[in-house]
Amino acid sequence: MKIFIIKKRNLFLVAVILLICLITLFVMKNLSPTKEVFKDLYYQGTKEEKIVAFACNIDWGNEYIPDMLKIFKERDIKITFFPTGRWAENNEELLLKIYEDGHEIGNHGYRHVDYDKLDYRNNYEEIQRAHEIISNIIGEEPKFFAPPAGAFNDSTIQAAKDLGYKTIMWSIDTIDWRQDSYRDVIVKRVLDKVHEAAIVLMHPTQETNKALPIIIDELFNRGYKIGRVSDVLY
Repeated sequence: MKIFIIKKRNLFLVAVILLICLITLFVMKNLSPTKEVFKDLYYQGTKEEKIVAFACNIDWGNEYIPDMLKIFKERDIKITFFPTGRWAENNEELLLKIYEDGHEIGNHGYRHVDYDKLDYRNNYEEIQRAHEIISNIIGEEPKFFAPPAGAFNDSTIQAAKDLGYKTIMWSIDTIDWRQDSYRDVIVKRVLDKVHEAAIVLMHPTQETNKALPIIIDELFNRGYKIGRVSDVLY
């Protein structure tokens, strides 16, 4: 009788463990991103054309933005700017100026933190908060999300997708935020790696502004067009 009771208890424990495993698998299946989610992650465009997209992330560098806009305006170029939410709420007039110049506005999250260290809820809140701020300022909802520092995890991609975003990375990095990134270094980084439907990452810096006219003129000489992220994806 005692042996029977022990066996009965063991069976009960096994059943409980199996139930926990099934619940865990169900939760993971419904909360973890599937391969479908990563179809909304882009390192470059999808067009087979000689066109590149310029993507400028903004969380600082206000003093260099007017000159950058002037360079693009003189050459009739429209690019994509990705401001953080905290930058946008403190620089509404400058963001409106960028938008009114015809540039595409994306979402760089609210804070410039490592999103790969955030869980789903915090990723969602960071992206949504920036979305609301930017949308209220420009009167249009952004479609593209660029994770700060390119840091993301599965939850970042899922949260962005759930908010209607495509997540944008880059195929060419100017690394213009680094102190040793002078004009000629930035020019070389772009022109040595340029390819069809490239996404070129940059920031508003003095050396970037010095490099841009050279990069643009040479890309035009090579038969490339320069546009927004949406121009290389659609």
